[in-house]
Order: sequence, then C-alpha cells, then structure tokens
Amino acid sequence: MRVLVATAVPVERDAVARAFPGPFEEVRLPGATLRRAAGHDLLAVGVGPALAAASTATALTVAALEGSPYGLVVSAGIGGGFAPQAPVGSLVVAEEITAADLGAETAEGFVPVTGLGFGVVTHRPPESLVREVVSATGARPGTVLTVSTVTGTATRAAALRAAHPRALAEAMEGFGVAEAAAAHGVPVLELRAVSNPVGPRDRAAWRIPDALAALTAGFGKLAPVLESWNPYDDQ
Repeated sequence: MRVLVATAVPVERDAVARAFPGPFEEVRLPGATLRRAAGHDLLAVGVGPALAAASTATALTVAALEGSPYGLVVSAGIGGGFAPQAPVGSLVVAEEITAADLGAETAEGFVPVTGLGFGVVTHRPPESLVREVVSATGARPGTVLTVSTVTGTATRAAALRAAHPRALAEAMEGFGVAEAAAAHGVPVLELRAVSNPVGPRDRAAWRIPDALAALTAGFGKLAPVLESWNPYDDQ
C-alpha cells in the first residue's frame, strides 16, 4: 500500500524521513516536491488548511492518473497540546480531525458550518488503524483540531475545550489534508507530536526539537503498522 505523508513544513518532513531508510528519490509535482523512499511519499504541503488541501489533492491526483493511487494519507507534524492530557513531548493520534473555526459567528455564539446547513467539520480516521497506532506508539487518542489562527490566549483555549471536550491537540493542516483525501476516497490519519501547550503564546515554552524527535521516534514505530494495516478491517 502506497502511503502519502503530508507535513506542513520541510523540517517536519525531514523528521519523518529519518524514520525511513534512504536513499530518497525526489519527484517534482506542480507547486511541490515529493521525497519518495521505502514505499512512502513525504510531502511538505504548506501551512494552513487551504494550502494543505490543495497540495495534498495535487499529489493524490497525480498518483491516480499514473495508475498507482495511494491507500492512505497521513497528516503529520508538531502542534499544540491541551494540558494536562497532552503534555509537551507526547504523541497524539486523531480519532476525529475537526475544523474548529469553520463556520459563522452569531449573536448566540459560534455556529459550525454544519449548523448552517452545508459542509462537514469532522473526518474520522479508520478505527482499527487508530487502535494499532496507539498500541505501537503509545500515542494518546482523541480529537485533533484544525485552526486557521493558532490559539494564543487562555480564553480561546478554554473556549475550544468547552466546544470540543475530547480535544487533545491543535494544528493547522489536518482538516485540509483530510478533505483532499475524502474527495479521493482515501482514508486519512493524523499524528501530532506536542511542541507547546495550547494557551497564552509563550515562545520560551516551546520545545520544537523535542517534538520533532518524538515525531521521528513515533514514525519509526508506526512504519510497520502502515505496512501491515488492512483497510478492509473497518468495512
């Protein structure tokens, strides 16, 4: 099964790449470059849900046109964790990939786009795959939120937790990657290594190298799961 791993930026892609044996082949796509090795394609899709969706869709389309479609898309990288459930350095795997700020502000508060009568706000990775990821990596299962604006205050963090009680982490690409995967009928997974607490913006509290190391270690344990997982287990 071919797997596409979509990260936001090259440093995350390189952290994932360290978990796989080289050498890598570079494949040019419109607007992006794949790094291919050991049956896995790694792609830095860009920051934010819109660019992530566009770049992921490009890779999926090219693979389908070449007659070798992907069997799974993984959104991976670092992100903020909701304390105390997801401390810095921990791994989180999404049971739900949810767009936290896709909707409308009203006099009564925020209404998700589904409440307006269209669209979706949540994609659910395959349950059997999530269970295997938890078993192999020790990742904490829960909701991973996708936001277009990173949380920077305690008030916003509290509002997100109130609206999404099972949220463990936030990042900026997962929902966009999931939308592209869904359009192609390909299952999706999201794995995040926590680099900072969700809340007041404090650069001194960020532990990006530690999170990248956790991401590499997590993918080292995840690779055999991806190779053996059967998508028909969830049908």
